[in-house]
Amino acid sequence: MLPVKKTARIFNIQKYSIYDGDGIRTLVFFKGCPLRCKWCSNPESVESGFQVMKQQSLCDDCGICVAACPKNIHKMRPMIDGEKEHFIDREISCSGCRICEESCPKNSLTVMGQDMTVPEVMDIILQDMLFYMSSNGGVTLGGGEVTYQGDFAVELLAECKQNGIHTAIETCGYTKWETMKKFVEVTDLFLFDVKHFDPERHRELVGARNERIMTNLEKLFQAGANISVRMPLIKGLNDSMETLKTTVLYIKKIQTNGHLKSIDILPYHKLGVAKYEQLGQTYPLQDVDMSYTDDELEEIRRYMAQFNLPIRVVKH
Repeated sequence: MLPVKKTARIFNIQKYSIYDGDGIRTLVFFKGCPLRCKWCSNPESVESGFQVMKQQSLCDDCGICVAACPKNIHKMRPMIDGEKEHFIDREISCSGCRICEESCPKNSLTVMGQDMTVPEVMDIILQDMLFYMSSNGGVTLGGGEVTYQGDFAVELLAECKQNGIHTAIETCGYTKWETMKKFVEVTDLFLFDVKHFDPERHRELVGARNERIMTNLEKLFQAGANISVRMPLIKGLNDSMETLKTTVLYIKKIQTNGHLKSIDILPYHKLGVAKYEQLGQTYPLQDVDMSYTDDELEEIRRYMAQFNLPIRVVKH
């Protein structure tokens, strides 16, 4: 019997990114995340299972996907005028067969998630070697949460390193240290989220306390890892001067070996709001405008920079 090939569930591979690490990069997005951030811009990344996204404006309720779907996820229901409309029964788990996606004449359906092997992902990564070499770029693994599928991710990073490709991961840090430490030898740069310093407020905002996250961050510094700390900035939720000061001073205390590359401020945006509707979900912060002006961001940056650490504003 042939051995079963190791796979990971990937929901997107994005080329030519310039935001998540130096140079031109390929981003590999892993499905599944242990946290539930209210401002998440990739809601399709949170659940580890396959999900169907639907662009309602493109659907004409033809019912072709209803007949095609082997899992009976797609259904029709009557409307007041006697016509029928298509809907997705999200209580039924999608198998990821993609038959509905392929059968839809309007291209209104997208199945999120694809099980891929390391060689399959590497085939896509290696297509852009010239861009990595010319720009000092590389590969960044994100999600979701990359450590959720840690063994596969470490193997993929090791393969990148063997091919001379710079490696980075985006992580929320919420995993066991036994998992996180496997990444140290194969990751050139950790893009590490710090969402709130207070453990209980952290739980209120993302669904879990932060002690495990902070411990992993400290241990990564102790292990000599190169780290950019990323601070998602959400107006009124985690941007008070007291919170910013406490967080920055904590980072300054633990980065004693000098491997802190930057502290990146990631201002709130609503780029992922439409995805919630396509998943049949409600965006948690839809009734609140939390965007920042350039002047507000510069004021925050100057305030944080007074503690003599490298502060950057990173807009996606």
